[in-house]
Amino acid sequence: MKPKILITNDDGVHARGIYNLWNAVKDLADVVVVAPSSQKSATGQASSLTKPLKIHTIGTWENNVENIYSVNGTPADCVKLAISEILDRKPDLIVSGINRGSNAGRNVINSGTIGGVIEGVLRGIPGIAFSCSDFEKKEFDDLVPQVRDLVEHFLSEPPHRGSLFNVNFPTNSLDEIKGVRMTKQGRGYWIDTPEKRIHPEGVPYYWLGGTWNELEEDKESDVNLLKQGYTTVVPIHIDQLTDLDLLDTRKEAFEKSFNTEPSQG
Repeated sequence: MKPKILITNDDGVHARGIYNLWNAVKDLADVVVVAPSSQKSATGQASSLTKPLKIHTIGTWENNVENIYSVNGTPADCVKLAISEILDRKPDLIVSGINRGSNAGRNVINSGTIGGVIEGVLRGIPGIAFSCSDFEKKEFDDLVPQVRDLVEHFLSEPPHRGSLFNVNFPTNSLDEIKGVRMTKQGRGYWIDTPEKRIHPEGVPYYWLGGTWNELEEDKESDVNLLKQGYTTVVPIHIDQLTDLDLLDTRKEAFEKSFNTEPSQG
């Protein structure tokens, strides 16, 4: 039996990147696409709790390919509905992207591309998020061979339970990429810079923009290696969020401050 792959993204079901991702993996597995009906960037793992969600079949891809669905919600919504309502069995892998723009550094916290994968990881399903640093790039056909190779590898050697792989491609075309490096997440991130505007009726409103917060990076970080022209692969662990070092160093003194008797166990 072929493995089953669920594909999602945050740029929307009609984005070229998700088509390229589908094209890269369609021969490796039984593939189902469930993606937002519109742009849902920077939604993280948000869920839609104040509106009804609807599933629509999309028939606009080549040869009227089946198993392409849109949901009027977030990437996390898409994964939830895919698993509970669309798929006939639990997927072996969730892949998300290919996102326009980098998800290197601490962008992972807000990324809808990664949020969809996290929703699967929390359910015990391994996942890979794909992004490209070149935000202006609209076609990712040249990246298809490397995407296919990476997915094929991770199908046979998935991440540990509770982890995902965050893959970022540099701005270079495939024949200019220096190589693939497994590395650590960088520290840089986008800082919101709200722009105040005035409605014709005189009421102020704000349009969120952003500037990249350039920090000193480890030379082995994904942010630094992307600048050098490497594809970066970062294993991100989300299963245990506790700061275990802080817990170990402060637990005893903290509890003595608030309890007359030490806690048991």
